[in-house]
Amino acid sequence: MKHQPFLIRDVPVNERPRERMLKDGVRALSNQEVLAILLRTGTKNESVLQIAHQLLKAFDGLTLLKDATIEELCHLKGIGIAKAVELSAAVELGRRIHNMMPQERYVIRSPEDVSNYVMEDLRFLKQEHFIALYLNTKNQVIHRQTLFIGSLNASIVHPREVFKEALKRSSASIICLHNHPSGDPTPSREDIEVTVRLSQAGQLLGIELLDHVIIGDRQYISLKEQGHIK
Repeated sequence: MKHQPFLIRDVPVNERPRERMLKDGVRALSNQEVLAILLRTGTKNESVLQIAHQLLKAFDGLTLLKDATIEELCHLKGIGIAKAVELSAAVELGRRIHNMMPQERYVIRSPEDVSNYVMEDLRFLKQEHFIALYLNTKNQVIHRQTLFIGSLNASIVHPREVFKEALKRSSASIICLHNHPSGDPTPSREDIEVTVRLSQAGQLLGIELLDHVIIGDRQYISLKEQGHIK
């Protein structure tokens, strides 16, 4: 009796690698399933899962795959030059991520630290830039994002946009800052209103607004020090 090829369509939909990844996350997948997703398609006679299995068998699991050349990959049935290039690129990307050295994170303990961190970037700008610094529990900056460009007002600077990134990055606290193109950091009524609103939103979310610093030309003002953040 003629052997019937095993194809990916023979696998129940909810057990296919791509669907399992979407449902359970990539960490739930086996090495074979991860490779199957990268390979994408099988051949007329072999499913992509079978080709992934043969790949692992040929290279002793993942042990030798990290050093496999494109030519060596192409020797396997079902892997042409395009798949070999994509696999090699994926392995190299993983290697580069693994070798990345963690950058030393800037620690903020005072308004002066904020000023030192951004002064040279902001003091010559011709428009107001509203920036949020997202901090971890050690007051290290884990992310910096420019949220708005233009005149500051309460309708533009919405707490939803400011704290969305904080929630995404599991920030312990945030510091807001913006520049005054005039060079004078004296806060306006709008600056104070925005600060109070953000502080109240932070209290509700459990993400403290540590300060709102206004940057001028070689000078700054902390709205925390002025008593506008409780």
